[in-house]
Amino acid sequence: MKNIMTNAAKIIFPILLGGAILYWMYRGEDFGRISHVLTNEMNWTWMLLSFPFGILAQMFRGWRWKQTLEPIDEHPRTSTSLYAVFLSYAVSLMIPRIGEFTRCGVLKRYDGVSFSKALGTVVTERAIDALVVGGITGLTLLFELSVFGTFFDKTGTSLDTIFNKFSATGYLVTAVCVIAILILVHVLFQSLNIYSKVKATIGSIWQGIISLKGVKNQPLFIFFTLGIWVSYFLHYYLTFFCFDFTEHLGLGCAMVTFVVGSIAVIVPTPNGAGPWHFAVKTMLILYGVIDEHALYFVLIVHTVQTLLVVALGVWAWAALSFTKRINSKTI
Repeated sequence: MKNIMTNAAKIIFPILLGGAILYWMYRGEDFGRISHVLTNEMNWTWMLLSFPFGILAQMFRGWRWKQTLEPIDEHPRTSTSLYAVFLSYAVSLMIPRIGEFTRCGVLKRYDGVSFSKALGTVVTERAIDALVVGGITGLTLLFELSVFGTFFDKTGTSLDTIFNKFSATGYLVTAVCVIAILILVHVLFQSLNIYSKVKATIGSIWQGIISLKGVKNQPLFIFFTLGIWVSYFLHYYLTFFCFDFTEHLGLGCAMVTFVVGSIAVIVPTPNGAGPWHFAVKTMLILYGVIDEHALYFVLIVHTVQTLLVVALGVWAWAALSFTKRINSKTI
């Protein structure tokens, strides 16, 4: 009974958290106006042009994953690796973070790949992605310091006035997000403690983690890694040109909002819904976008890109149902 309640809480809490933040942000908004912007004022050409990069980011991840599995004698089919990644993102919309386990399960079921070894390579991926995001964050702060300084000089804005613009609810949302991240870290540590009780599984996970040392074509691995994040960025940046109130903002603003959005999705909500909206909207306002337009932007962009994730997940699920299984190995 306790396990059932715990698992239910893991599913319900992220949904409630994301929903509560979105409700607070859009309470009292005229959704008819948002619908008008979506259908009459938005340039859909740029949104459609952004789609290939959203797809390519996931494909690069699938190709890179297959490459990291090869040094530990696991050789999934390229198609299965891609389907697993597509499906993992879609599943994570329902239960945050479950996608990492889902894609390992797909390779286990269809290509006989060791689940624990695959999970180890996922840990490796996440560590590398964290380093990349950290590097992007550092470079963005370095190049945008002058922009922030100019903004403060021209507007007479200081950090004190920025914080003063936060309402009590704004501080509450930020605090709740921080607490949610701490809870996620606690749960992850608990999970690691469970794995530590199974020596064979930990050994397989460690094999996955150190698999990077055995990657044969490391320049290709680097290319895939950069490709993932360049594609993510272009998938996001091109949406700026969909609206007349963001098309002039430039690469600097795009980088800053991309970084804060990437960090915000750490909060365990479906596809970062809520925290991503709050973080990106806040930074857009810093760059001079009025509150109403910033709200339109984050809601429309996030919703449309989430629908793309759903579409890819459905396509992968359908493709897997026609995929022949290979005899499974023992974990």
